[in-house]
Amino acid sequence: MKLFNINKPDDDILPLLEDKINNLTKPKGSLGALEDLATQIGWIQQTLSPQLNYPHHIVFAADHGIAHEKVSLSPQEITYQMILNFLSGGAGVNFLAKQHGFTMKIVDAGVNYQFKPDTGIIDLKIRNETRNFLYEAAMTHEELEFAIEQGAKIVDGCADEGCNVLCIGEMGIANTSASSMWMTCLTDIPLEQCVGAGSGLNSQGVSHKYNVLKQALENYQGDYSTWDIIRYFGGFEMVMTVGAMLRAAELKMVILIDGFIMTCCLLAASKLYPEVLSYAVFGHQGDEAGHKQVLDYLGAKPLLNLGLRLGEGTGALCAYPLVESAVKMINEMSSFKKVQVTKYF
Repeated sequence: MKLFNINKPDDDILPLLEDKINNLTKPKGSLGALEDLATQIGWIQQTLSPQLNYPHHIVFAADHGIAHEKVSLSPQEITYQMILNFLSGGAGVNFLAKQHGFTMKIVDAGVNYQFKPDTGIIDLKIRNETRNFLYEAAMTHEELEFAIEQGAKIVDGCADEGCNVLCIGEMGIANTSASSMWMTCLTDIPLEQCVGAGSGLNSQGVSHKYNVLKQALENYQGDYSTWDIIRYFGGFEMVMTVGAMLRAAELKMVILIDGFIMTCCLLAASKLYPEVLSYAVFGHQGDEAGHKQVLDYLGAKPLLNLGLRLGEGTGALCAYPLVESAVKMINEMSSFKKVQVTKYF
């Protein structure tokens, strides 16, 4: 398995960041979360003048064998249809990425569709879908390793283009089911609290989804190690995301975290390398059942709560202007030392 060298940023710079922020021309603490964000980004980058360079947004896409158990309201073909929509520029993630200046990369990690080679998609397809984890492991050890490695390589490509702030999204019908399994197994939060409506199931549909996942959990014969949980219940797009997050932290990038699925990917990454959490900025709290609980488990403070549940990375992209504002605050506001303003509290 690929190894990562992820270090927590050096805390020695924190008092210097605090002093700079506290001496900007404002009452101490009056810009609230923007001050916390500026501190975190300066800490990640080890500078009093942080920068956000060439932001990239990666969408990893794949299909799930568990979808055949009708755990999602949406049929599996929605995955490839939405990818075609991404490629044509017509999805929610497209206007937000364009609005905020993100370069988009769309990766076929395992979609049950053969895209034409000239569409612009990055073809890293492992197979057309994962296996059905109701009956067997979603992927082999070799497929797991490949997905981790390829997710990391995609981030290397972003870094080569000058990127130091990364947003990640996903597309894959039934991936809330896989995420619920990761959540319950990696946190010991009861499965019932981890299962939600996904793309719009009614109460009867949620009950069916829960029963299928409960049976899958009862059928599981693994060792409950983090790697085995990731392999047995995960999606190819989710595992590539884990690899991408770990590589981004290794490269000391700011990582914008989206909704339930991406938060569960970060949860998995943090069980392998806890230091990855230092690099995470949580964009929002979504409406999917379980998201608040996993955020609380991670001690996260999301920037927004707008009732979003689209996925694709849209919530994290919506939060990006706040990250920009935090960086502009620390770089562009005057200090009491430079202007003739009496320091006030």
